[in-house]
Amino acid sequence: MVGIACLCLILGYLLKTLLSSAHLKNVQTKAEEMVKNAQREVEESNKKAEIEIKKELARRKDQLEKEFSRRQIELEKLESKLSNRERNIEKRIDFLDKREKTFIERERVLSSKIQSYDEKLKNLEKLRNDAKKRLEEVSGMTTEEAKKVLMESLENEVKQDASASIRRVENETRELAAKKARQIITLAIQKCATDQVTESTVSVVNLPNEEMKGRIIGREGRNIRALELATGVNIVIDDTPEAVVLSCFDPLRREVARLTLENLIGDGRIHPARIEEIVKKVEKELEDHIYEVGERSAFDVNVHELHPETIKLLGRLKYRTSFGQNVLLHSEEVAYLAGVMAGELGVDVNLAKRAGLLHDIGKAVDYEMEGTHAKIGADLARKFNESPAIVHAIAAHHGDEEPKTIIAVLVQAADAISAARPGARRETLETYIKRLEKLEEIADSFSGVEKAYAIQAGREIRIMVEPTQMTDNECALLAREVTKKIERELEYPGQIKVTVIRQTRAVEYAK
Repeated sequence: MVGIACLCLILGYLLKTLLSSAHLKNVQTKAEEMVKNAQREVEESNKKAEIEIKKELARRKDQLEKEFSRRQIELEKLESKLSNRERNIEKRIDFLDKREKTFIERERVLSSKIQSYDEKLKNLEKLRNDAKKRLEEVSGMTTEEAKKVLMESLENEVKQDASASIRRVENETRELAAKKARQIITLAIQKCATDQVTESTVSVVNLPNEEMKGRIIGREGRNIRALELATGVNIVIDDTPEAVVLSCFDPLRREVARLTLENLIGDGRIHPARIEEIVKKVEKELEDHIYEVGERSAFDVNVHELHPETIKLLGRLKYRTSFGQNVLLHSEEVAYLAGVMAGELGVDVNLAKRAGLLHDIGKAVDYEMEGTHAKIGADLARKFNESPAIVHAIAAHHGDEEPKTIIAVLVQAADAISAARPGARRETLETYIKRLEKLEEIADSFSGVEKAYAIQAGREIRIMVEPTQMTDNECALLAREVTKKIERELEYPGQIKVTVIRQTRAVEYAK
């Protein structure tokens, strides 16, 4: 039994050994296959990686070649610019060198000329002294004695010339006697004609009592002078009970003076400083009133959406007359007439009214600007964004341009109808006003003039000058020059008095 058991053990061991070796062979075979597979996969991966690397290298190479080409082009451009600049710099250097040589040559020539002139001056001075000595030797008189003899000779000649001039003046006076007489008659006629325009050129301010006249005049007349200087209005205080007359051709200035005087009378404080303060206040209030008048006029005619500056110009027309006719009322009349005719013809009524209301807008500033009031009005309408049809109607209403639209023809016709109706206009007043405006324009044309006012119905022009810019002697010369210019440029009856005022005022405040 033991033997059998041993034999069984030996057989089992042998069997186990055989089985183990077979299993090892299988495992070894599988391992070898796995190694081969892994080697094949590594080789394939290496090949793929090598292909990718080659592609990346080729791409990088292309990028580098493009970048190199671009940089090379930029370098060529920079090199071209630098070469151009270098050539320009060389040209400039050559030009500067030439100019420097020219300047050096000119400086040398000028130096030689200056030296030559200095020598000539010395020679002339020497010749002058020699000639002076020779003259003294020949004449046997000193310089002072020769001057005395010359002055006596000139004095005799002047006396003879004065005598001849006196005789000539006497003869001219006889010849001009008839002409002077005619001028005096004309002056009388002018005074008579002034009464016809008094209604348009004077305002009357009622006073609470006669004592107020003395307060308006002030001590030594300082208050009335300050009021006349500040407003440019001639104030007439006469025997008329409890009334003061304001005379001025400019209705705006006359209105400012009237309101100022009424405010001063109501306030009771009348002195130069207060007068100037009230004048400024009234001017501001009058500007507001002018705007309200323009708005009301536009509303009455049913014209809307006007520029604020256009409304101001309309308001100013209230204080403007043309041949005695109020320009604002004339403009409203033209607007109504143009609107009626436009309605009959089937044309835009609102456009016709707008053109009619604005057709004389240039008269609000025609004394401040050059040109006809039609041209000035057209320029203002264009400036304040009016339509081309309105601008053309304004420019053509007096025939300065050929009317090209129905609106322009209607405005022209309405303007003629309003101006030609009986009692609408008076030629005398318009001519009178224009002469006074021209008189002030002549005075304002001189430098140093602060203000100029035509007063006494155009028989006097009062000029205020800047005291820091003109002396008393220059004021006398200014009066003479203004007189000559008036005689040369203005036609007028009689004579015009030119008064130049130079006033210096010192003001200090006690604190």
